[in-house]
Amino acid sequence: MLFVAMSSPKKEIFVNKYKNLMAVPFVMWVGGSFDVVAGVTRRAPYWMQKIGLEWFYRFIQEPHRMWRRYLVGNSKFIWIVLKSRFCKS
Repeated sequence: MLFVAMSSPKKEIFVNKYKNLMAVPFVMWVGGSFDVVAGVTRRAPYWMQKIGLEWFYRFIQEPHRMWRRYLVGNSKFIWIVLKSRFCKS
């Protein structure tokens, strides 16, 4: 098992580049989890976790670091999903 605690997109690039060399059967990205376990970052209140707003709590904690991930990254994802849904070739 390999737990990768790098920021995005570094972790994805690293794993895709070296996955065949490592020959590890299970890879999990856990960057934020280590921060929570170490007490560096607090988890969202339970009610926010329950309704799927933990990402928003993280954004409020670190807007300078998270804005690009949520604004740019999620916008790209939504565009790709919509394009694949409505622009069938």
